[in-house]
Amino acid sequence: MYNSDLGQNQANFQTLSPLSLLKRAAQVYPTIEAQVYGDLRRTWLQTYQRCCAMAHALTTHGINLGDTVSVVAHNGPELFESHYSVPMAGGVLNAINTRLDAATIGFILDHAETKIIFVDREFSETVAQALILCKAKPLVVDIDDPTFNGGRLIGTFSYEQLIQEGDENHPWKMPADEWQAISLNYTSGTTGNPKGVVYHHRGAYLTAMNMALTWEMPKYPVFMTVVPMFHCNGWCFTWATALLAGTNVFIRHLKPEIMLHLIKQEKVTHFGGAPIVLNMINNADEEHKQGITHQVKVMTAGAAPPAAVIEAMEDLGFDVTHVYGLTETFGACVISEWQEKKWGGLPKSEQATLKSRQGVRGPAQEDHCVMNTVTMTPVPKDGETIGEICLRGNMVMKGYLKNPTATTEAFEGGWFHSGDLAVWHADGYMEIKDRAKDIIISGGENISSIEIEGVLYSHSAILEAAVVARADDKWGETPCAFVTLKPGEQTTEEELIVYCKNNMARFKVPKHIVFGPLPKTATGKIQKYVLREMVPA
Repeated sequence: MYNSDLGQNQANFQTLSPLSLLKRAAQVYPTIEAQVYGDLRRTWLQTYQRCCAMAHALTTHGINLGDTVSVVAHNGPELFESHYSVPMAGGVLNAINTRLDAATIGFILDHAETKIIFVDREFSETVAQALILCKAKPLVVDIDDPTFNGGRLIGTFSYEQLIQEGDENHPWKMPADEWQAISLNYTSGTTGNPKGVVYHHRGAYLTAMNMALTWEMPKYPVFMTVVPMFHCNGWCFTWATALLAGTNVFIRHLKPEIMLHLIKQEKVTHFGGAPIVLNMINNADEEHKQGITHQVKVMTAGAAPPAAVIEAMEDLGFDVTHVYGLTETFGACVISEWQEKKWGGLPKSEQATLKSRQGVRGPAQEDHCVMNTVTMTPVPKDGETIGEICLRGNMVMKGYLKNPTATTEAFEGGWFHSGDLAVWHADGYMEIKDRAKDIIISGGENISSIEIEGVLYSHSAILEAAVVARADDKWGETPCAFVTLKPGEQTTEEELIVYCKNNMARFKVPKHIVFGPLPKTATGKIQKYVLREMVPA
């Protein structure tokens, strides 16, 4: 009765996409500032017009439905605008981690079949080398940031030249299907080669809504873009700020004195960052921390923040919210939801401990569970029984690009398997206790121990190698390598670290190397849980 003649049509149905949020912001709040970068100020109308022009230019340069446009750039206007202009052209945005080495970037360009790449001058040498190594031959477009000195221009056009080519009144179209890919984000996962995580328009739209709701963001927030936009599309705040007519304050390099200056100058109300960012602010010179007279809300994720770090931030007057998620879940899909009526009267130290838990699912995520993955049943909510965090709902990726095996494994049993081990408390809040599959999270970035081990094994003097996480006050975790040398061979910790620096991205290089025999099982498998107990303090 209700379905026979009541179908979808243009009047009653529209695919969900964050592109509609930009269009609305431009129409309803045309004069509100959308972008602040040094002396540069752009309104939401100007931002929309530039995105339309770039979308038109991209189509004239061959970008069609499903084509990949990669960007290697810092947090700035060009990368922000690409979050709209690329999907407006029907393309898929691939924001690449600026800390990666040339070989990995080359792999990504080939795997993503990149048609156009935007390159910030700061990263031109690395990208130029990647273009030599890869088979893909994308059109190279320079991002020529006048605030940066150094690098070189390697492209055929500049970003601004493409904007000038395009029509700011370009009649772009919303996606025909909300399941259409909107972005491609690579994560190192548990293997050496990164996996391409594919986001859909529906998930991006709902995650933008979710972030605004869970953080209780008001209209006109002033959002400082500390989280790299190459990381889960900046936790999807690139789209959430359009929802709220917010102002994006871009920061090129993360220095505590610059962050604190911008907080005061621009009256920043919100920013997100890994615990290392919070620690940078906590340990900044006192003179820089003075003069903040308004409430600043901070969202933190990427590694479990120590309660002491949260407490120190709140002593400075910042309101900290802890969230949890993965690249595969559009960033933060679980929040340590604060319950003022229950916990508001507790001592600050106890409040900080509660806030350091990972928490419960956000409103746009359908379900979460700490699961016994052998029986696929929830573990008891006793705060002691360990299981794997599993998630399901709209804030989960389409899957891994060109990797059906990994996609099937990730969705086994109808849940997304996070690989993170946690306990479930009686109130339903999750708390991570360990990380499965030996992922190391350093400064909010995933590092594959297998990749580092592969580099170490390529050294002529090394017989065996294993890498585990070592706690670090600054980075949260850093890699610690255990190696056994071949008989008669000699090398030093310093020599191996230099070797690693020459063969991988700098942030993945082990900070400590321990020499000696590696503990093994009867079948010859290295016992990493034993190595973790042997990590130097």
